[in-house]
Amino acid sequence: MPVRYVLFFLVIFLTGIGFPARTQILDDKATMRVVQQGIDHIYNYEFGEADAVRRQLQSRYPGHPVTYFITAFQMYWQYLPIKDNKAKVGEYIRQLDQCLAAVEKQYGKNSEHPEAVFFRLAARGYLALMYNYQNELLKAAGEGQKAYGNLTEALKLTDQNPEFLFVAGTYNYYVEAYPEDHAIVRPLMIFFKDGNKSLGLRQLDLATRKAVITKVEAAYFLAQTYLDHESRPDLAVKYTTQLTSAYPKNPIFRMIHVQSLLLAGRYAEAERELPELRKLTNGFFPITWHFFDGYLQEKKHRNDIAAQNQYLAALKIPHDAQYTKEYHAMAYAGLARIADRSGNQKKAREYYKKCLDLAQYKSVIREAKEYLK
Repeated sequence: MPVRYVLFFLVIFLTGIGFPARTQILDDKATMRVVQQGIDHIYNYEFGEADAVRRQLQSRYPGHPVTYFITAFQMYWQYLPIKDNKAKVGEYIRQLDQCLAAVEKQYGKNSEHPEAVFFRLAARGYLALMYNYQNELLKAAGEGQKAYGNLTEALKLTDQNPEFLFVAGTYNYYVEAYPEDHAIVRPLMIFFKDGNKSLGLRQLDLATRKAVITKVEAAYFLAQTYLDHESRPDLAVKYTTQLTSAYPKNPIFRMIHVQSLLLAGRYAEAERELPELRKLTNGFFPITWHFFDGYLQEKKHRNDIAAQNQYLAALKIPHDAQYTKEYHAMAYAGLARIADRSGNQKKAREYYKKCLDLAQYKSVIREAKEYLK
């Protein structure tokens, strides 16, 4: 079950689709503008401004599920990767649990009220995201099962509002793709409605053009999907360009943009973007620019010695399962190519085997398996 769709369930509620509401949020256009500004601040790493927006919402709607969920959403980006942040992960989980408790208090247990449906899906979605990247796949799938009844109701509303294109697109694509990549969850997937990957991609693209708030998540999801599953970095660039233009301060968006440019063979453009990434010296970010520099040295400048040094530098830094694991896999693949060119096929095979232990991108897996035949 995909997990990147979870923000959608929040913004569906916030965009207002004509459901009967028990609060004033959906009818308050001024509040809606403030909420959208807050989300934009979070995406652009302007957390001080986002705090001000969140305080306004908490003051106006105390105890409402939206206040807990926006807090969790901000924490997800501000303390990234939240799953590894020991000082914050407990608070993050508490905010999601409080969101679920607020839903039950306001609407009743197992309520089918649309607002209850969407906030329940949102909270469970972010819990599933954490479990997924902690490699607790059964727990992640379990969260999906708990929310499935509400999800099927949301899928019926695609024609009513373009914001629903995001949830429909992610579901249609990943309900097919996820079990292809994770055999352990296949027995559970028999309980889910069939999807359609081609339809899912079309719905997501439409969301980037017709939706208001969900277009950000749709663009990010499409970029990732074209990189890892579809092996079409040329198509990923279209969406990463949109993201970096709208949110230039977001390092994750810039990271995936440079990656897309490199894998699409647009080396000069990628090289111009690299200095901004080199400014990020904390956490896992040095992995990214060491790998990117290595790839440029190998592919553009044809300097295997410099490329090897950069790949090795990237591999010395512990990777993050969610954001930088694939860069380690691709660094091993780069070292394998260099070893092969130097005539050391034994070493190349060793590197490709290490690559396969980490790789998730189909193109990278294909390259390694082809060599190891």
